[in-house]
Amino acid sequence: MTATLIRQVRLSGDQESRDILIEGNKITRIEPHIPLPSGAILQEGHHRLVLPGFIDGHAHIDKSLWGMDWYENQVPRELPAIIENERNFRRQQEFDSRQQSERIARLAIAKGTTHIRTHIDVDTEIGLKHMEGVLATRDKLADQVYIETVCFPQSGMLGRPGTRALMEEAVKLGADYVGGIDPSSFERDPVAHIDAIFEIAARYGKGVDLHLHEAAELGAFSVELMIERTLALGLQGKVTISHAFCLGEVDPAYQDRLIEGLAKANIAIATTAPANRSVPPYEKLRAAGIRVTAGNDGIRDTWSPYGNADMLQRAMLMGLKYRWRQDKELEQALHAITYGGAEVMGLKDYGLAVGCQADLVLLDARVVAEAIVEPPLARTVFKAGKLVADRGECLF
Repeated sequence: MTATLIRQVRLSGDQESRDILIEGNKITRIEPHIPLPSGAILQEGHHRLVLPGFIDGHAHIDKSLWGMDWYENQVPRELPAIIENERNFRRQQEFDSRQQSERIARLAIAKGTTHIRTHIDVDTEIGLKHMEGVLATRDKLADQVYIETVCFPQSGMLGRPGTRALMEEAVKLGADYVGGIDPSSFERDPVAHIDAIFEIAARYGKGVDLHLHEAAELGAFSVELMIERTLALGLQGKVTISHAFCLGEVDPAYQDRLIEGLAKANIAIATTAPANRSVPPYEKLRAAGIRVTAGNDGIRDTWSPYGNADMLQRAMLMGLKYRWRQDKELEQALHAITYGGAEVMGLKDYGLAVGCQADLVLLDARVVAEAIVEPPLARTVFKAGKLVADRGECLF
């Protein structure tokens, strides 16, 4: 069994440095000083801050343009037009979802990400091509990052005959979750859309992760329908609503009723904290016991030129959006990209404690707040006890 001793790192909240012993893929000891076991690899920590591996709880690694020629963005602002613009790009360009998903995954690894939940486009033009590409990346990088997949009908399902059958094929191919998109404003039939994706999920024993951009009461109606379906089909703990802007746009009394329903159905929330929309009430959700994660969303694609796969940057954007300034407030942003993500993904052995899987990030920062507001570039990353990135570079 391979052993690694990380010498002198600081856990969050500690002033004194400690040693961490990794045996196999687990943390087995955390103590002020641990003698170097015979045959063990020594990794000097240099008194850096150690954090658990970052979790990107909402990504689209199948369609990033990272590493390709610069895409001159002239994207419209309306959702249907944005989607059609993306479809036109695919018709005109050679696009390799396997290559692009691997590129962005490697970038994420170098920045400390050890787990990704990614939505993957499935439609009647590209078929399962993107799903196959990301699954190939998932398998190739399995020792460096855990990738969880959501088959996603980005272009809609009800108005495109054949898409539902492709969604089922994607599940059979290996998708972990069944995705959905704006049941009312985009699909124009909320009951039919939600029934369809929940039926597939229930039949194949999968979860649901639905994109909900709908505003205020319209979005809240979709939330109510999802709560009903979750409870009726016994899918508590297996459903996530991504974006959920509406939760921050309804009146307080209605918001409280929705939160009560979400808690009863054990539905999780994933946010990207965008600058131009309302955000779910993070603290109220957490106080109600609702699992909340954060994600980078799309990174440099036909939708937007922004993003660099850095979850610490995403934590900073959360802090700005939620107006978190105190150190203890910013620690909530760290929770969203670490333990919150682990709760949403159902990771049982995640964290910085003896017995946890050794997914660690070492970085030059005095405290968590500093790491968020001024993310260090050089990071050392362990995945399941294996050194996968050092000083910001992948080692494979």
